[in-house]
Order: sequence, then C-alpha cells, then structure tokens
Amino acid sequence: MHLLLVLFGILLLVLLITWGKVNAFLSFLVVSILTGLLLGIPFDKITGAVYKGIGDTLGQLAIVIVLGAMLGKMVAESGAAQRIATTMMNAFGEKYIQWALMVTGFIIGIPLFYNVGFVLMVPLIFSVVYKYKLPAIYIGLPMLASLSVTHGFLPPHPAPSALVGMFHANMGKTLMFGMVIAVPAIIVAGLFYSRTLKHIVARPLEGLVATEKPEDQLPGIGHSLLCALLPVALLMLTTVLSQKTDLPAGGQAVLGFFNDASVILLMAVGLATWLLGVRRGMKLTAVMRIYEGAVKDIAMILLIIAGAGALKEVFSASGVSKEIATILQTWPVHPLVLGWLIAAIIRVCLGSATVAGLTAAGIILPLMTRLHVDPNLMVLSIGAGSLFFSHVNDGGFWMFKEYFNLSIKDTIRSWSLMETIVALVGLAGVLLLNCLI
Repeated sequence: MHLLLVLFGILLLVLLITWGKVNAFLSFLVVSILTGLLLGIPFDKITGAVYKGIGDTLGQLAIVIVLGAMLGKMVAESGAAQRIATTMMNAFGEKYIQWALMVTGFIIGIPLFYNVGFVLMVPLIFSVVYKYKLPAIYIGLPMLASLSVTHGFLPPHPAPSALVGMFHANMGKTLMFGMVIAVPAIIVAGLFYSRTLKHIVARPLEGLVATEKPEDQLPGIGHSLLCALLPVALLMLTTVLSQKTDLPAGGQAVLGFFNDASVILLMAVGLATWLLGVRRGMKLTAVMRIYEGAVKDIAMILLIIAGAGALKEVFSASGVSKEIATILQTWPVHPLVLGWLIAAIIRVCLGSATVAGLTAAGIILPLMTRLHVDPNLMVLSIGAGSLFFSHVNDGGFWMFKEYFNLSIKDTIRSWSLMETIVALVGLAGVLLLNCLI
C-alpha cells in the first residue's frame, strides 16, 4: 500500500509540472506534504520533515552552486569564454573544426550552467557555419553535447553536486570518474553521431551570429583557462593527494580543508575577481553586480533542489524508504542500472534533468546502505539517466529547435537521439568503471 502511495506522489508531481504547469518547487512542496500525510506522518511532524529535508539537502550545497554560478558568469561576462573559443578555433584549424568546438564546449561547460553556455556558444557555432559553409547540425552538435554532459555529469553543476551530498560521495572522485566517462560520451554522441546528420537542413538566423568583443578587450588565454579550470584542477589534485597515507595528521587536516569544494570555488571566484575583473580595470562594484545577476539566475534551481530534499525526507521519515529498499533489492537489476533507469523514466516524463536526477536519488538512496555500491558511480549513473531522450517537455529541446530553425522531426533525430546516446554511453562507462575499481 505504501509503495502505491509513493507512486501516486510521483505521478502527481509529474502531472503538476507537465499538465498543470505548476512551478517545480511548489509542486515538490505540495506533493511532499500530501504524500507525507497519506503515509501516516502526524500533522505536527510533517512540516518538520519538510524543513529538515530542505536544510539537509541545501547545507553546503548552496555555497557550491552559488559560487559556481558566480564563477561561470564572470568567465562569460569578462570575455574569457570568447578568448578560449577563439584560441581553440585557431589551434585546431578548419580541418578539425568539430574538435575545436567540442573541446571549447567541454572547457566552458565546466564553469558555465547549460543554458548560459548554450546562449553564449550558439552564436559562435553560427559564425563558423556561415564562414566555412558547413552544415549547422554537423558543426554544432559536438559542442552542445559537451555542454550537456558537463551539466549532467560533473560537479559543481547543481544536480551532480546535490547527488554527491545525498549519497555522501567524494566530489573530487566523482569529478575524476565523471571526466573519464564524459570524454567518450561526448565523442560518440557529439562527434561521431553528428557525421550522420549532414543531410539535415538547418537555417539558423543570421541575426544570431556572434557579436564578439574587440580583441584588445579580452583577457589573455592563460588567465582565461586558469580561472575556468582551477576548480577542476584543485579538486582532482587534492583528491589524489588525499589518498597518500603517509601524511601527518596536520597535513591531512590542511589537505582536507583545501579539498572542500566550497573552499576551492571561493578561491576560484577570488582569483577570477582579480584576474578577469579588477586587474583589467573593472570596478569592484561592477564585478559584484555580475555576481548578483548570477545568484538570480540560479535561485529557482536552488529551490527545486530544496523541494526534492523535502520529498526525500518525507519518504525517510515515514519509513517507506526502507520498504522501497527491500522491494528494489529483490529486483534482478544491478543497482547502478536501476538508478539510471529510474532517472531516465522520470526524465522522459518530466523533461527536467535536474528534477529527474534528484527524484531518482530520493528513491534509490535507501539501497545505498544495504548494497556495496560506489556512491561516486551512483551519482554518475543517475546523472547519465537524467539526460535520456530530451523531447517536447524539455526546455533544452525547444532552445535547440528554435535556434537552429528545425522541424520537430529533425530536432528529435538530432538533439533527442544525441542526448539518448550520451545517457547510454554514460551508463556503459559507469558499469565498466564498476568492474575495474
């Protein structure tokens, strides 16, 4: 009976968001309270469970997401993203133009949220299309695959960061494993698959061709790369160093401090503030306005994550999480595949990768205490599933369709199937890593 109530709650969530067009945060709150009451949580305890779920889920995550948004906004507004893109284009040349865009998308996708990266990079894609007279989908898909994969797989993006916290995974290890899986996923889904789409006719509007900043207003490539990639480099470096067992206790404590994602991102924002802002003549007040804009951009993402945390805590407080774990444990499906599958189903139903990942995590979380599953790989498995088959209920689908001026059929043939390939290759990579570690 309890399992049916949980399914009812998830179905209600899907209907509120998709059919009712209710804001995702409000939908999570309504479903959390209603489901909690149906599951038998006393009236005087239900709001406490919601508050606890929101607080436990956000915690340090709020710092990570906000600082990540600030860094990404600064990289975009300062022209550092344009500098990286220009340098990659010049380095690879016309013959390897797809590789240039793919690598650029990967580098820029690490600090930038997907929507920001899309809007920033699509005009660059169109500039290349008109300059070299090449098919738009063939040229653009590798870069957009890179942006999508970094959004779904890699911290400090919202969903992967939230999953790291929920599963008590290690952000540095998740990032390293994610990089290993992300590269083949991007190459297969973006580079190789795009070569089958040269026949699709896309007529992007010429008005969307990039309006670039003058060369003398751009930061240097060294400073641009340093600010964009510093969080990744420090997280990976400190994670590798933390595996050394011969460090004294004091050294381990210091290393643990600098291995914290919040500390690393704060350092990166500080460096970007100086190198990309103040040092280049930007007033500190102007830099702070950029950061304020970044916070506004991700405010709703934080609330959605908080709402998902409330629903997870309701499942836990009612005891239904243990029942779900007992039932799922009997299924003849590997837990990593199960996490991927649940996320993929919710993604197809809801459209939002973030909501799909967080909801799936709340369902699969009870299994983690009973099975020997690497939490870092579970984060990546659910992240991969959350990207599965983007279609008409996903905002990213419509952004791609309208910017590239495609039919629904061609959008599904290109964008939707690219996302599906990313999800499948991601799952394969997770299962392979699970066999090796």
